[in-house]
Amino acid sequence: MAKQRTKKPSVKRTPVQRIRPCLTFSSGAEEAVNFYVSLFKGARIIDEMRVEEAGGPIPKGALLHATFEMGGQEYTAFDGGPSFSFSQGFSLVATCKTQKELDHIWKELCDGGTPGPCGWLTDKFGVAWQVVPEALGQMMSDPDGGDSAAVMEALLKMGKLDIKTLEKAYKRPQA
Repeated sequence: MAKQRTKKPSVKRTPVQRIRPCLTFSSGAEEAVNFYVSLFKGARIIDEMRVEEAGGPIPKGALLHATFEMGGQEYTAFDGGPSFSFSQGFSLVATCKTQKELDHIWKELCDGGTPGPCGWLTDKFGVAWQVVPEALGQMMSDPDGGDSAAVMEALLKMGKLDIKTLEKAYKRPQA
């Protein structure tokens, strides 16, 4: 019924990661995977498994399973049916170098989704994301270099994060 096909035969496979996240969608896995790999530089579909013969509950050609890579991390995805959904207890973190990149990723992921506080959002597929600047980790964990408490205070007032506002809070003189 199903046969595994490599999307791009010329892609050199690396050894399978021993642990990788599996995103089980109620429906729309193929659309989600295609969207994610189009959004993130260097992301790619590694392989797909599709229905080869008509005659079952799943139409011929439908995606059964996909393996894809974003940010050097492999993921798998498939549709599991209406009993599957995502929650805020699991999120993907998109780390951005510039405000322009952060704005673009935020806009695309929010399209059809729901923005949240502190750089969090839920995309149109129900997957929770954190869209954060690359420098946030240092600002939050290095109180000797700046005011980490002021960064947290500023962050808690934001939806989409603003790098200049966070940097300004970090660099302000400490009391």
